[in-house]
Amino acid sequence: MPGCASVPHLPAPTLIVNGCPPVSRCHLPPSAPDNNGALHLALERTESAWATCAAQVDMIVNCQQEISHVQTRQP
Repeated sequence: MPGCASVPHLPAPTLIVNGCPPVSRCHLPPSAPDNNGALHLALERTESAWATCAAQVDMIVNCQQEISHVQTRQP
């Protein structure tokens, strides 16, 4: 009987793991400058916070592009 024949096993699915590192939320430090020196310091701290945030975003974009590139090369 053809309905009782054993069926060959399907190959196991390929697991795809997103190996990108975790990041934290971007935030700007609070400030309330009351003179030019404090304003300049607040600007430097804000620029530093934005640079840190941008570096995290760039890291994740690079990681995702690398994963995408590897996945498109697989048969």
